[in-house]
Amino acid sequence: MPAIPLILASASPARLRLLRSAGIDPLVVVSGVDESSVTGATASDVVQQLATRKASAVAAKLDLPRALVVGCDSLLELDGTAFGKPAGSEDAVARWQEMRGRVGTLLTGHCLIDIETGRRAKAVAATAVHFGMPSDDEIRAYVASGEPQQVAGAFTIDGRGGAFIDSIDGDAGNVIGLSLPLLRSLLAQLGTRIVDLWR
Repeated sequence: MPAIPLILASASPARLRLLRSAGIDPLVVVSGVDESSVTGATASDVVQQLATRKASAVAAKLDLPRALVVGCDSLLELDGTAFGKPAGSEDAVARWQEMRGRVGTLLTGHCLIDIETGRRAKAVAATAVHFGMPSDDEIRAYVASGEPQQVAGAFTIDGRGGAFIDSIDGDAGNVIGLSLPLLRSLLAQLGTRIVDLWR
């Protein structure tokens, strides 16, 4: 058993897989925050606000003597425009036709709350994503798989979409939805070692 339980304020299966692969078995509590209600001056502002709202909503629900809650939210920024999950299949196809051959920045806001003390640590991780040049047929086949509809920016690197990403500059985990090095840093700010969360 870990010394301190970690609560993941997210329904994302990718974030859960990432934490489990790092030796952490979080309890998942979905926040229910309305993501469409948040606006900000920049995409970085939006993801940080959403991550904070998600973590805060879950922390307020918990009746535990001690736990850490982590909230995350991701967007893809391309030429100053922020993209979340696509609105549907045609939106995903159009998005990929716009992204191919270009470089976008995947931004993930992180907020960590210690429910015992109320202390918080938060930051945004950024990873540059170099998109490949899939054909229109490949894009339509990828969209038909259903994978792009579930994720910010309409792509993954840890699934079928990985074949269409030429390279990244930065943390791959961040593109999946949670930066483990950043989580370690946020934990340290709250006086906790990441090894204390290991199973």
